Amino acid sequence: MSAHPDCNRLPSLMSKKKSDNKSASIAENRKARYDYFIEDTYEAGLALQGWEVKSLRDGRAQLKEAYVFVKNGEAFLFGAHISPMPTASTHFVPEPLRTRKLLLNRKELEELGIAVARKGYTLAPLELYWKAGRAKLRLGLAKGKQDHDKRDTEKQRDWQRDKARLMRK
Repeated sequence: MSAHPDCNRLPSLMSKKKSDNKSASIAENRKARYDYFIEDTYEAGLALQGWEVKSLRDGRAQLKEAYVFVKNGEAFLFGAHISPMPTASTHFVPEPLRTRKLLLNRKELEELGIAVARKGYTLAPLELYWKAGRAKLRLGLAKGKQDHDKRDTEKQRDWQRDKARLMRK
């Protein structure tokens, strides 16, 4: 007796993997790249509560007004908004804007602390993303842009767009 022709294809249909490229990013802070010159980037873990992880998996995070500060040898993310899911936490009231601790190496913390305190840099959160099932934050060691720098950046971006448009024609 012969098997059905589609029986051989069944395992290949069931084992399709999700594409991780698009879904790896949770939130991005585009304003940071507009307001600052990013000198160097760092990757930091986040100390999160259970309801925050569920909300991040649902894509309910915003880094627009967030910033990072270093105090007493520890780094903290302040002002990041993680909206609670209505069904995620029923036994306590979640705080969407709570300060979250960042997990960095001691050496990185010392470097960042010195750069911020002595050299006039700031720490800007750039992107919140998933890496190996864990939430990570990409930090940028940044210098502030002045208005004329922002105008130059806009002119460059417009020129690149116009140049690409002309090359297509």
